[in-house]
Amino acid sequence: MHINKPPPGNRPLKTLERVLSKAGIGSRTEARTWIGGGRVQVNGRVVRDPDVWVDLELDRIEFDGKPLRSEQRVYVLLHKPAGYLTTYRDPQSRPTIYDLLPDRERHLVHVGRLDFDTSGLLILTNDTQFAERMTNPEYHIPKTYLVEASRPITDDELDVLRSGIELRDGPTRPARVERVGESGGNGVFEITITEGRNRQVRRMVEALDAKVLKLVRVAIGPIRIGDLPVGKMRELTGDEVVVLGGGG
Repeated sequence: MHINKPPPGNRPLKTLERVLSKAGIGSRTEARTWIGGGRVQVNGRVVRDPDVWVDLELDRIEFDGKPLRSEQRVYVLLHKPAGYLTTYRDPQSRPTIYDLLPDRERHLVHVGRLDFDTSGLLILTNDTQFAERMTNPEYHIPKTYLVEASRPITDDELDVLRSGIELRDGPTRPARVERVGESGGNGVFEITITEGRNRQVRRMVEALDAKVLKLVRVAIGPIRIGDLPVGKMRELTGDEVVVLGGGG
């Protein structure tokens, strides 16, 4: 058991609180209460510190004397509508992506986020190692977005996006950009990035003195949105999970 140490390298370490909450048995607040109440054991010893680091491959974790249930891994692809938050609940009672899920899937964790006004593909899963790999910038998982800009975008400007553009938090990595056409005089293109900065695509377009009118994530890695209706979900196939680096 690793106490109060950040996870070195790629070892599957997590805080005890996070392990319980990600197991789908309760919220992080509930997990902290249970741990503080002495209901959790690590390697046969009661641990009351929710911030203890545990190794998921080496440590044995029990809750109320029983091993944490090893659930069947679930991988779901959701076509998020615009106007939904990527969060469990909102203090302002705005709709969230979990309002779109059946009760049996409400325990799944979302892999990354999409802005309130952005639609498109999200993955939800109970495989936390897969989720962390998908969101780790070191793995450079490509995400592709369909962008409608507020004006036509020139070929030179598309080349700027391809090469990398300077933002407040530094230059972006090179991107793959393909012109789709125009819609009502507005430029439409697809851009594939391998970073996950906050509002990155919108900021890249704004750096060209344009605005994003519509933004849809149409692909995660090689998996495209296809004919998945807005607001609906489907399970990823085994091959799709493997190609994204999961299922091991």
